[in-house]
Amino acid sequence: MQAEITEKLTRAGLNLIQQALSIFDSNLRLAVSNQRYQEMFGLPDSLVTPGASFEDTIRFLVGRGEYGHVPDPEEAVRMRVETARAFQPHYMERQRPSGRWISVEGAPLPQGGWVTVYTDISEIKLQERLLRARSEELSGQLFAHAERLSLANRELAATNAALAEAKRELTEIEARTRLTTEMMPAHIAHVDRNLCYTYSNRRLSTIMPGLPGDVLGLHASVALGPATFAKIQPYMNRALGGVPALCEITHDESGRRIRVALTPDPGIRAPDGGHTGGGVYILSTDITEETQARAALLQTRKRELAAQLTSGLAHDFSNLLTIILGLQGKLARSKDLPEDAAEIARATISAARRGGTLLQRIGAISGPRRMRAEVTDLELLLDDLKMMASPSLPGQTRLTIDLEPGLGLQLLDQGAVQDSLLNLILNARDALGQQGGEIAVRARRLRDTWLELAVTDTGPGFSDDALQRGLDPFFTTKGGEGSGLGLAMVFDHASLCGGSVRLSNPPGGGARVTLRLPLRPAHPQAEPRLVLLVEDSPEIRTHVREMLCAIGHNVIEAANVAEAEALAVLDGIGVILSDINLGDGQTGLALLDRLREGLPDVAMGLMTSLPPADPLHAAAARNHEVLPKPFDPGELVAFLQRCDARLATAAAQ
Repeated sequence: MQAEITEKLTRAGLNLIQQALSIFDSNLRLAVSNQRYQEMFGLPDSLVTPGASFEDTIRFLVGRGEYGHVPDPEEAVRMRVETARAFQPHYMERQRPSGRWISVEGAPLPQGGWVTVYTDISEIKLQERLLRARSEELSGQLFAHAERLSLANRELAATNAALAEAKRELTEIEARTRLTTEMMPAHIAHVDRNLCYTYSNRRLSTIMPGLPGDVLGLHASVALGPATFAKIQPYMNRALGGVPALCEITHDESGRRIRVALTPDPGIRAPDGGHTGGGVYILSTDITEETQARAALLQTRKRELAAQLTSGLAHDFSNLLTIILGLQGKLARSKDLPEDAAEIARATISAARRGGTLLQRIGAISGPRRMRAEVTDLELLLDDLKMMASPSLPGQTRLTIDLEPGLGLQLLDQGAVQDSLLNLILNARDALGQQGGEIAVRARRLRDTWLELAVTDTGPGFSDDALQRGLDPFFTTKGGEGSGLGLAMVFDHASLCGGSVRLSNPPGGGARVTLRLPLRPAHPQAEPRLVLLVEDSPEIRTHVREMLCAIGHNVIEAANVAEAEALAVLDGIGVILSDINLGDGQTGLALLDRLREGLPDVAMGLMTSLPPADPLHAAAARNHEVLPKPFDPGELVAFLQRCDARLATAAAQ
């Protein structure tokens, strides 16, 4: 209704204009015209109706003699239609067969098509003729010049109007472009040939925290800082030479991994053959999470390869050790064995057992292993660590724990983190020796990217060889007492989750091992609820039940649709979590659709190992939250929150 009123008001306003006006769209169809347009050219109603063909209008005007005598009418129509298809802004004046003069001013529209305004200038032309007749004293040349100047002024006015419209459009385009670039999660910039910033979307500080947001006019070394600039400068120089460059760097202040793409800007070729302007376009993106994922994937592949290479060897070696232990054990139990031979047998048994332990540790590194991220309270984890490690430390060695306040709950593999830290504490104990000293464990947040766990001791520090090779498997400084796999296992865990390990000797003396793990804050746990878990696989059902219990919920289980429908009538159920495929042609999707009618206040969700492109997965996702398998506790917590949000939205509608 409002659109109809607006259309009538617009048409009434156009009819009050003294000039004739028409707007044709990009398909050469009439979109809008006013009454003056019909009156000026004597057009029938069919040609002033929206949708009327431009070609039909021209054919009508040619037939009426609007353009004078035309030898070939169809050719004249065709030429004017072709001109319209490649429309250009124009201004012209022509005399009609009736003797009256009109000016024709046309301009293209941003949406396609064009608008044309026709003005009757017969009075102006009459005044010009009268002026010529009454001004005999003026030279014909001066009067002709005045006429040309008048025409030029009218053309200039039309051109100014077109330029004003173009300027407005360019301003809008520039504003939209700047808004778009400032919304992008990347830093887009341009530096000139002196490496000074001439453009920035003001996102540098979000990509590399600590750097200025407004860098216009700053030299790259000032904006980026000396350390970061030194890493990027060689690639900038290459781009200035006309070669595109791509690099990945680590921003030391935040620990973030940054990808920088540099594209040459050749500038404008000058008449003398040189170039003016130019520089480099720069696109910087934060790829920390991508790098973490790549590192984790690479470590997994290394583990798989190591497992393939060592599995056969470990199997045969285990058999040999079993035989050696059996034979040496039988020998050691012999009553007639001399004391020196019995000592050799015992030493051989001890070495074989140590070899068995070594095989187990090799298997722990090279065998398949999946991260088991759990919601972890770091304060409790470090308290337990101190309790476990303290009895193993001599009385003169002191262990301190320093936890940055406010870290909150984190998603960590608790067992692996605790094993890694305990391993480092025991290594520090061995380095301190009998004289003792201090061992400090520190946990802190590095920006919002890493959880940094550092173990520092006041011992002699790492040797140069240890700093270079300390993380290599089987490297040890303990002689025959060490397996050389302790730090390798710490490195394996950190790499598996996308982190890193660094060995160093701090300035004050001693040694420090620093673990950086991805900082993954855990979602706050919801209030404990009763969850009905429907899963036909006993193994998966057990795993998901343990995960639900670990995040604070109570669980009742159903192995099929019939059991689920029988249990769903119990009071107090807060969540129903079902697999999509339940066997025997039954689906969790159909189950939840049936239960929804009687349980409108219960949150429901589905889990599946089907790919998203599977029709059943796609059908489930239209009406329910779907959790892909496998998943960890953090993903499960987030999924249950989405189920609650969907239920709240449905209730509000």
